[in-house]
Amino acid sequence: MEQQRTRGEVRIVGAERPGGLELRTAGLAARGMTELRVTGLAWYLGSGWSQVLGELVRRIAAAGPGHPTTFDLGEEGDVTINLVPDGDFLAPHPPPGVSLSVADWRRDVVDRLFPTASS
Repeated sequence: MEQQRTRGEVRIVGAERPGGLELRTAGLAARGMTELRVTGLAWYLGSGWSQVLGELVRRIAAAGPGHPTTFDLGEEGDVTINLVPDGDFLAPHPPPGVSLSVADWRRDVVDRLFPTASS
């Protein structure tokens, strides 16, 4: 039996849920890593958070299964994202000490990483 080859791609898929938009990755598990998921996302943050997840995937794939759970994004590394267990997934969360609610932090992440998008 011929073994099926994968292209090694990781996709970001989304769905509207009663509590908001859900974005998740599909393809990290084939590499022995935990998939990412963000839930309850405001619909207008979907595009920005797709890009955030894409950057996290790029860094996770480069680091391999022993990847860190904290990532500094942005040109100055001024946006810190912690990955915390969420069932069978890892979910992006603010680092300790951030006083913003999760919803406000998510908006802040997009504003800081993509300032021209909010202009």
